[in-house]
Amino acid sequence: MTDSKTQKVAGIIEGIHQLKPKNLLAVGCGSGVEAAILAQQLSVEVVGIDIEDNFNEEASKYANLQKGDATSIQFRDESFDFVYSYHSLEHIKNPRKALREMSRVLKKSGGYWIGTPNRSRIIGYIGSSDATFAQKLRLNLTDWKARLTGEFRNELGANAGFTSRELRSLLSEFFSEVNDVTKTYFLAMHENHPLLLRLIGGSGLSEFIYPSVYFSGIK
Repeated sequence: MTDSKTQKVAGIIEGIHQLKPKNLLAVGCGSGVEAAILAQQLSVEVVGIDIEDNFNEEASKYANLQKGDATSIQFRDESFDFVYSYHSLEHIKNPRKALREMSRVLKKSGGYWIGTPNRSRIIGYIGSSDATFAQKLRLNLTDWKARLTGEFRNELGANAGFTSRELRSLLSEFFSEVNDVTKTYFLAMHENHPLLLRLIGGSGLSEFIYPSVYFSGIK
């Protein structure tokens, strides 16, 4: 199975984590395609959990996909070498409880990758391959309406995500090492525009231009 975005994330994980994981938990894995690609790219045993069990049949051949609640993960303490959550935390009613659970099932010195939409973004959904231009425009208009009415928050139903500061603060409660890898992510995703991305990354505007934020580190 292939997906360039997930494959590039796997490459970043390999580059920044010295200890190669033997098993990985993908939290909020959706169809399971991401989990399957991680299993292939990292040569690791992957368990994927999601609140819905609409799993891709082909993905199930590569990863152990299970219905599960991120706020009550049905695995023992320190069961996994790595925890991965890509744009799922913003959909969880109690993200702090979910992060506590992710930390609980992660082994000491185990690694993690967690990303969400950037709540400070000016424009979102740019890199989404699942939406047309018209759909992206409507989604952004909906976001701006929520901002103007003070309702641009996850708990109010908006796909807001977290600002970099908010996500760092949350992660710091449960992990000893919290590294912002947003710039690294976008350089990998848009490798044909390194100069532009470095200019954005070095400016104060990056907080508002990046549509999503990513962190990685160890427990």
